[in-house]
Amino acid sequence: MTDQQLALQAVSEAQRILEEYLQPRPQNSERRILDQLVEVLERPDLVVAVGRLQQRSSL
Repeated sequence: MTDQQLALQAVSEAQRILEEYLQPRPQNSERRILDQLVEVLERPDLVVAVGRLQQRSSL
């Protein structure tokens, strides 16, 4: 998977999680939803891919 594909997949997952977060629900699920979001955005392959994308964009 390319860096761009990894980043797009993570953004899509993050958007889905945030949409879930914005839905009415019991408050105790907020932490679970935020944990899911952090899990998506801190995946090692994504962190590396975003770092490479940032390096390329600054050239």
